Amino acid sequence: MTAFPRKSDFPVSRARYYLEPGPIVLITSAWQGKTNIMTLGWHVVLEFSPSLVGCMISGGNHSFDLIRQSGECVINLPTTALTDTVVGIGNTSGADMDKFSHFGLTAAPARRVKAPLIRECHAHFECRLHDGAMVDRYHFFIFEIVKAHAAATPKHPETLHYTGDGVFMVAGKVISRRGLFRPDMLYP
Repeated sequence: MTAFPRKSDFPVSRARYYLEPGPIVLITSAWQGKTNIMTLGWHVVLEFSPSLVGCMISGGNHSFDLIRQSGECVINLPTTALTDTVVGIGNTSGADMDKFSHFGLTAAPARRVKAPLIRECHAHFECRLHDGAMVDRYHFFIFEIVKAHAAATPKHPETLHYTGDGVFMVAGKVISRRGLFRPDMLYP
């Protein structure tokens, strides 16, 4: 007989600790000569073609206005090598400092948007606002990825996943089922 794990009641307000959709990212933005970097864990892939990503960005965040005004950003994918930097960026405001210089990060020009890339990150996804219908009510931006860049190695980088209360998990080992996988069933 199968043994099932014992479970107990869990506060619904903490459900996101299990359901956070993906790795922590660093969002860069630019507007009227100002740039910023923010740490973000609330994002989700919405569509494959065009490539759409949804991001919840708090209205109280300095990046909110920069992104709202410019209609663009870069989603940068850090690895575990930047863990302390990711936490530091998340604990400070770009209204008070230049986060690139404060955290020793290298800004590089993007090809399709004005927001800078972070060279120390593994991958960069240049984004333009695709649909802003939910921004005012929910602070939910729907972006289209218009250009992507990724390091060739490692193919599966160690990324950070936030579980709440200042605790992160590292992406686990890779399990392949390529011979069994049917993309037509997952992406009709």
